[in-house]
Amino acid sequence: MIPSYFFAHGAPSIVLEDNEYTQLLKSFKDHTPRPKAILLFSAHWEEPVQTIGAAETYETIYDFGGFQDELYEMTYPAKSDRSLSEQVQSLFAKHGIQSVLNERRGLDHGAWAVLKLLYPDADVPVVALSVNRYLTNEQQYQVGKALSVLREQDVLIIGSGGTVHNLRRLKWQSEAIDEWAEQFDNWLQSKLESWDTEALFQYRERAPYAQEAVPTSEHFIPLLLAMGTGDSNRQAKLLHRSYQYGNLSLSCWQFS
Repeated sequence: MIPSYFFAHGAPSIVLEDNEYTQLLKSFKDHTPRPKAILLFSAHWEEPVQTIGAAETYETIYDFGGFQDELYEMTYPAKSDRSLSEQVQSLFAKHGIQSVLNERRGLDHGAWAVLKLLYPDADVPVVALSVNRYLTNEQQYQVGKALSVLREQDVLIIGSGGTVHNLRRLKWQSEAIDEWAEQFDNWLQSKLESWDTEALFQYRERAPYAQEAVPTSEHFIPLLLAMGTGDSNRQAKLLHRSYQYGNLSLSCWQFS
């Protein structure tokens, strides 16, 4: 059974960077069995109803401004997999989750920046998935759990977001790491490794500096979605954690 993953996508410029984290992503395909397809939940695609990408070939969305010109010239023309999109919709229906297909929307940078590092040739079919910040944390987990059977079919499930993501607190010229960001991530690591869903579902009340780390939930949600897909084995492993700009977390979690 192929593991699922949570990848922090950081700033859009991550796709141009060479550091320990991007090296991990670039070498991912060398150490992972080639998936039949990829399902990816992106923090940058929010919908009130669970939406499933079904474009024949995805356009590249440049949902950011003020970054290097090179980024706006990049493309990631991945193809989708209509049969898999329909299978995802069927699984959601089986678990009482309303969903719709979207044949028009392309891939935002939360999706393509990560995928370009993982599979730069865009040669693996992709089914993009939206997130909904208005669900409870337990419901987010259940959305992921509904798709767990696809791991047995060599489908790679990815949540793309960020555990500490507060753009107002970034320090663009700082190399020092803010203690509050580390304390939140340390708490999160202990709860993920012990699979303490009760605490995780109540992280806003229980975790130190939760409001600073997660001022809005859309970037945290993909972690719960990816975790939910690993409910049968309940094994979480931190593969990497670092920070940029004082507190923007770059973390990778494996759920197997």
